[in-house]
Amino acid sequence: MINLAYRDIANGFGRYLLTSFGLGLLIGATLTMAGVYRGMVDDAKALINGSAADIWVVQRYTLGPYAESSTLHDDAWRSIAGLPGVAEVGNVAYLTMQVKHKDKDVRVMIAGFESGKPGEPMRLVAGRPVTRSHYEAVADVKTGFQVGDRVRIRRHEYIVVGLTSRMVSSGGDPMLFISLKDAQEVQFLKDNDAIVGDRERLAANPQLNRPGIPGLLGALEADRFSNHNVNAVLVRVAPGTDARLVADSILRWKRLQAYTRADMEQILVAKLIATSAKQIGLFLVILTVVSTAIVALTVYTMTMSKIKEIAVLKLIGAKNRVIVSMILQQALGLGVIGFVIGKTVATFWAPIFPKYVLLEMGDAGRAFAITMVICTLASILAIRAALKVSPATAIGGG
Repeated sequence: MINLAYRDIANGFGRYLLTSFGLGLLIGATLTMAGVYRGMVDDAKALINGSAADIWVVQRYTLGPYAESSTLHDDAWRSIAGLPGVAEVGNVAYLTMQVKHKDKDVRVMIAGFESGKPGEPMRLVAGRPVTRSHYEAVADVKTGFQVGDRVRIRRHEYIVVGLTSRMVSSGGDPMLFISLKDAQEVQFLKDNDAIVGDRERLAANPQLNRPGIPGLLGALEADRFSNHNVNAVLVRVAPGTDARLVADSILRWKRLQAYTRADMEQILVAKLIATSAKQIGLFLVILTVVSTAIVALTVYTMTMSKIKEIAVLKLIGAKNRVIVSMILQQALGLGVIGFVIGKTVATFWAPIFPKYVLLEMGDAGRAFAITMVICTLASILAIRAALKVSPATAIGGG
């Protein structure tokens, strides 16, 4: 039996290949959008894993420190460190902002940490850790910084002494690690004019600037212009200790919110990126509908262009399953070629995206199966039209 589908594809191979390429771009966009979502989840988990903590202690009734603002006094760790099962504690401060580097602004998430405690940068790929209490930084390679670069944060310059990798915020911004004291200053640092204005207001207040107490004004200024707050206390539990029991103890006795690793993953994935996930899901549905329409239109057009050939096959006794098989071959061929093109282009353009795109083989397998189903469903219209063709059409009849 003549393979009419193969002959038809060979005669119009350019058009067939161009249609496959267009379908492939849609499939590539679909895989990329799925990869964007996977990348967002992976960024969230990388942020959690990079903290090397078992419990996040934050302000009561907040989802901090990554999803909401959280403020704790920096001596809160003392009471937490004495609880049973707690091995290590460390204060951390987070702030997302623009920093100056070589006359351009780079958006980063600044992380203030205490050396040797939970929250310090992991996996150094170049340079050394922060060893000084001020004006040294470790940057993620995604910032584009190099060891020895100078970065301006507010009024001060920081020298990059080390580089790390896959240390990003839940939004995909690369992280810049500095000492906790520097981060506390950066969070509430005011410009000189604002400081002068506040000092004048304090001095003009007779209740705060009493002649009989000369040191009162200075003490108030020192307290007003310093920051003793942090965003969270990271806790490592002792080996063999249930982090959930320790977290419940902190919540009960210290009146602070405590989240385990599982809780934090739930907050970041199910709450923080939930809206983005729904938007990506809707976009994937739209791409699927468009892909189905393209395949259906292409296969239907190709089928209608060979009505007489189909009528001849019927006239010489070809069974319906032969005609159905030929149309399905064309449709599935579009899907196979389109998927190969889509997977290839998605692999090549994924690294160009500013956000991390994680392409997983499982997603590719599911995409291939869905593509085959789409192509099968899209061929139904063409199959129905072909089966209605009368053998008399082959000799000019109706």
